[in-house]
Amino acid sequence: MATVTQSIKRMGQPEFIAMIAMLFATIAFSIDSMLPALPTIAAELTPDAPNKAQLILTSFVLGMGLGTLVAGPLSDSFGRRRIIVMGAILYCVAAAVAYFAPTLETVLAARVVQGLGAAAPRVVSLALVRDLYKGRDMARVVSFAMMIFTLVPAVAPLAASGVISAFGWRFIFITFIGFAILSMAWLLIRQPETLPIENRRPFRAAPLIAALREVLSHRTIVTTITVQTLILGALFATLSTAQPIIDVQFGRGEAFPLWFALVALCAGTASPTNAVLVGRLGMRYLITATLLGQLVLSALMLGATLSGLMSETMGFAAFILWMIGVFAMAGLTLGNLNALALEPVGHIAGMAASVAGSISTVFAVVLAAPIGLAFDGSYLPLIVGVAVMAVVSLALMLSIPRNKS
Repeated sequence: MATVTQSIKRMGQPEFIAMIAMLFATIAFSIDSMLPALPTIAAELTPDAPNKAQLILTSFVLGMGLGTLVAGPLSDSFGRRRIIVMGAILYCVAAAVAYFAPTLETVLAARVVQGLGAAAPRVVSLALVRDLYKGRDMARVVSFAMMIFTLVPAVAPLAASGVISAFGWRFIFITFIGFAILSMAWLLIRQPETLPIENRRPFRAAPLIAALREVLSHRTIVTTITVQTLILGALFATLSTAQPIIDVQFGRGEAFPLWFALVALCAGTASPTNAVLVGRLGMRYLITATLLGQLVLSALMLGATLSGLMSETMGFAAFILWMIGVFAMAGLTLGNLNALALEPVGHIAGMAASVAGSISTVFAVVLAAPIGLAFDGSYLPLIVGVAVMAVVSLALMLSIPRNKS
């Protein structure tokens, strides 16, 4: 059994795993629940430029990326529960502002702040697990929590569609508040603080700056962060444009939540598959093979479409398969890329993880937003954008000096 902080009375492991999964789910729930609302938001707030509605997704991710940089270090100084709760309060206030927002610009500003708040439950929950569990026990807890978490992208759009039908798109922000209140009540009632006062460290900017300098001084780390940025950019661009493509190009907007659920469930097998294969094949091999597979799939899609060989029915089936490939690519690469990035900086792993996560997320938004705004009624801009990012990522991975990883 895991080593546990002595003064902590631990809840049962199944309940703890469920609570951690709920904290993890804050991000996915906040993004995927907005997907069915994009057409209505576009019609109401930005009818002359409907593509701008996609920024509701990337603005949240931008805030999350910025929050990732400081949430972990703040929790090292002020305790896990306090920072998670403060982040949740910020998240709820921003959701309330978005609910009443009269313009798209106000909604986008609120979504950035909401992302800042959501970073705390998502990032600090990992530190909370580290406080209570070590080694294989920690890996087991995180793995089970992630398995539960993978159900959220499948369920969120379906649930949001029901909310939109009954109460309108703005009520989704009320569900965000309810979700945060429920998860915070669970945390406060059932989970004591896991970081004793005597183990806390002063919050100072100097360690963050020093970690940033050290991270950026390693060529392998910079390369893997760049690859992670490109893969996240492909993922965010696909999330932003999936609903418009299925609605506008294929005329299946009403069934979008069902198709998205299928994609999420199929792609959800990627993470456990990676866990099985990485010990045999190595991280570099899996990342490189996955990128090559995504590049081939994108090239086949482009070739068949531009040659006129793709009928509408074939095109829709191929696009769903391609989406599964993009989502699976994330599951087969991001964990491995994080591990490769942290290998040379084990002495500052926590700080380095915050720095790497923040850089890759923020710049992924910079890449994804133009691809989403380039939507012209077809999937071609998205597929071209993802193919280019796959080519660059593959070239970068091949440039890393070979080692046993």
